[in-house]
Amino acid sequence: MSVLILALVAGAVVGLALGGLGGGGSVLAVPALIYLLGFTPVAATTASLIIVTLTSISSLAAHARDGNVRWRPGLLFAAAGIGPAMLGGLVAGHIPATALTIAFSVTAALAAWRMLRPGRPAQDPVQGSPAQDRPVRPPRAAGSGAGLGVVTGVLGVGGGFLAVPALVGVLGLRMKTAVGTSLLVIVINSLAALATRTSTADSLDWAVIAPFTAAAILGAWDGKRLAAKISGNRLQHVFAYVLLAVAAFMLLDSLI
Repeated sequence: MSVLILALVAGAVVGLALGGLGGGGSVLAVPALIYLLGFTPVAATTASLIIVTLTSISSLAAHARDGNVRWRPGLLFAAAGIGPAMLGGLVAGHIPATALTIAFSVTAALAAWRMLRPGRPAQDPVQGSPAQDRPVRPPRAAGSGAGLGVVTGVLGVGGGFLAVPALVGVLGLRMKTAVGTSLLVIVINSLAALATRTSTADSLDWAVIAPFTAAAILGAWDGKRLAAKISGNRLQHVFAYVLLAVAAFMLLDSLI
């Protein structure tokens, strides 16, 4: 299978995750770039930030039109992560590739476990969402946002697969609102992390990144339509099992 076709297929899958779940794009993009398209771990994490940033901007516009973005808590959450994301981006270049891969796989596994474990907020049967958003506590939003910023900077992930559970469980947003708001967080954190990775831009294969991004943007629109038809819990569980499989593969590959 040609590199172009692989890039298009992988991009479509990443877009479906971002559009349907408000996250998970990077955690799928990084292994696809490494194992299917031949990127190094450092180059893959940088490329994934570019792909996910552009895709998230497109998807964010659609969610905002539908009123599914909570701007104030989203901006507060993201602002707290800007500094940590930039610091993490600086540190990432000095981490060995194997250590970076292991850290990425462990983070993906923890995120999957967080999605699967019981005790999540009560869901409505149609959208998989609490009945209404709860009041946001700024200290909790800032603390969660800072932690997410570190993960974004070091691992090159937009953080949506961690942001959505945090926005639901910590800030009390409805699932549907959390998905839209997480895209705002992804864009801001990813741009902050990219600001510290400009030195790696020259080594990126833009002939792969461009079609990957285009397919992801189109896939995100399909993901948003899919999310309107399938319950939030079902989408989360499917994605969580995919995350576990990806995490296990990357961990075993890095250790063998």
